[in-house]
Amino acid sequence: MEEMAASAREDGARGQKQGRRGCKHYDRGCLLKAPCCDKLYTCRLCHDNNEDHQLDRFKVKEVQCINCEKIQHAQQTCEECSTLFGEYYCSICHLFDKDKKQYHCENCGICRIGPKEDFFHCLKCNLCLAMNLQGKHKCIENVSRQNCPICLEDIHTSRVVAHVLPCGHLLHRGYRCPLCMHSALDMTRYWRQLDDEVAQTPMPSEYQNMTVDILCNDCNGRSTVQFHILGMKCNICESYNTAQAGGCRISLDQQ
Repeated sequence: MEEMAASAREDGARGQKQGRRGCKHYDRGCLLKAPCCDKLYTCRLCHDNNEDHQLDRFKVKEVQCINCEKIQHAQQTCEECSTLFGEYYCSICHLFDKDKKQYHCENCGICRIGPKEDFFHCLKCNLCLAMNLQGKHKCIENVSRQNCPICLEDIHTSRVVAHVLPCGHLLHRGYRCPLCMHSALDMTRYWRQLDDEVAQTPMPSEYQNMTVDILCNDCNGRSTVQFHILGMKCNICESYNTAQAGGCRISLDQQ
């Protein structure tokens, strides 16, 4: 345990030289004593990256000051040398960090980065969302209680901001939702670029009269369109986010 604590203090010392304390995840003046293994780590993420089990943030009872090294009950200020462990401290999550306008959401059960007045908790989605999405998003029950389908990281507790897609699903990154295949962003500009590329890339003569049935992932409509290797545009919403729904065939009216 002493080796772990010494390593964590060294990381903290390097951070102080760079104008911060703690680790790469959080700016703080203490180490957490993990209730699961009694080892000292700067944060739960540092612990989880080095152990074969996870630290339960809610069960943390003690911390060690990085200056006087006194182990004490989890609190915001050192009882021995008055070191401030964190500008922000949550006594539920035991989160110590510099002030980022954090707040503890009782419904989420964890701390979020605010300001609090800029967010609301959607009871059906069971997630804090930006105020500009209130009444303007598609609710999916407990939508954050799953892993990101792209990076597979837990969405609800992740420190990475999740994007709310028009389809209602959450995603850390990507241009198309891998769950329902709807476009994640406004792709209009890109679709128009594809129009130009398709126009400038004629198909070989044997394919010029070939059509194919497609299903649009954005509007769920079906169309019969000319086959093109760069993409097939939906006749209903003009999206290229489409999938082939049948085999290619020669268009009779063009023979």
